[in-house]
Amino acid sequence: MVRRDADEEVIYLRAAGLDLGKRFLVACVRTPSADRPGRWSLETERFGTTPGDIRRLLTWLVERQVEVVVLEATSDYWRFVYYTLQERLHLMLVNPAHLRGIRGRKTDPSDAAFLARAGASGMVLGSLVPDRRIRELRDLTRRRTELTVARGQEIQRLEKELEDTGMKLTSVITNVVGTTGRAIIDALIAGERDPQVLAGLAVGRARKKTLDLVAALDGPFTDHHGWMCRHYLDQIEHLDRLVGQLDQRIADLTAGHDDDIGNLDSLPGVGRRAAEVILAETGGDMTRFATAGHLASWIGVCPGMNESAGVTMSGRTRSGNANLKRILGVAALAALRDRNSYYGVYYRRIAARRGGKKALVAVMHKLAIAIWHVLHDKTTFTDLGADYFTKRDPERAMKRMIREANSLGLTVRFDPLPQAS
Repeated sequence: MVRRDADEEVIYLRAAGLDLGKRFLVACVRTPSADRPGRWSLETERFGTTPGDIRRLLTWLVERQVEVVVLEATSDYWRFVYYTLQERLHLMLVNPAHLRGIRGRKTDPSDAAFLARAGASGMVLGSLVPDRRIRELRDLTRRRTELTVARGQEIQRLEKELEDTGMKLTSVITNVVGTTGRAIIDALIAGERDPQVLAGLAVGRARKKTLDLVAALDGPFTDHHGWMCRHYLDQIEHLDRLVGQLDQRIADLTAGHDDDIGNLDSLPGVGRRAAEVILAETGGDMTRFATAGHLASWIGVCPGMNESAGVTMSGRTRSGNANLKRILGVAALAALRDRNSYYGVYYRRIAARRGGKKALVAVMHKLAIAIWHVLHDKTTFTDLGADYFTKRDPERAMKRMIREANSLGLTVRFDPLPQAS
């Protein structure tokens, strides 16, 4: 049963709160008191966290006819509890930062009662918990990101080992594990020490740097260095195989979303891997977000609100979804390379007033809005063009040009172009 007051705020008459731990949880059910009209009674029970105990908790909650269950996203302890209860109950997974009990009166039962009261009065909003298929895709994309980061760390260790020899290979070629770098390192491990021979292994554009390679490879490379380099290369190859397996598994799970991935791939700075991460984190269903602004707020790429006594102070961006923020940051940096694009012009406009960091977040916000429209409207991305702001407000553009000309001691007159006959 749901009761609505004059302000249309939903109030659940039977609500439950779960305070989760690793070994046990405390459940509190808040129901109307039968003896005292207008008052509420609390019933608290402690359960274990094994599958059998969670099923017993489900039966206990169903018997008490609870209409909403509120639980905090505590570590990963909430996962199995949520997945088991969601089949028969209305659940709200809330951010622990949004709920703080009274300091000095904090106990597990009081926390559970506080969660039940907050859910009954509509004080909290549930977090986005996607379906099982999207959760599996999330696990894969996040694991791939972890392995990709680990691969980069192994490459850095390989570069440090080469620096220990005095060889400046990384100062000449950018990718030490590319075709040229691997050929040279494999030859060093095999026992070749002649810089001329090693430099002759360069391929492609690196062949133009033969003299630089000869100078860079003149260093004492010992057997120990060779053993360590072989160890790092083996680890990098192992990580490459694991990433390849994840790529194949992800491709299988996203087989039905080829159109969405293709549309996301049209965004500047967004490739297939980034598109797969966006799909995994958002679920691809934009009906969960009322507007593009809601998606940007959920990701955490819009300014926070910090107003008190009618005074608006600086508001930092919220934490949001770290995986999507990372993807948007990389995509924004790539989009800025095209100075004749809408994003390049927009970045320079904001950076001139607010600085580069805030301008970058502003571009990330614009990309989040574009992602919402691409997924919501099932369409590809279309760049607005570098002249978008000029066409939107031509008078402002003319005033800017006049100011610049006047600063140089010149005057400007604008005449319309003659009409074509």
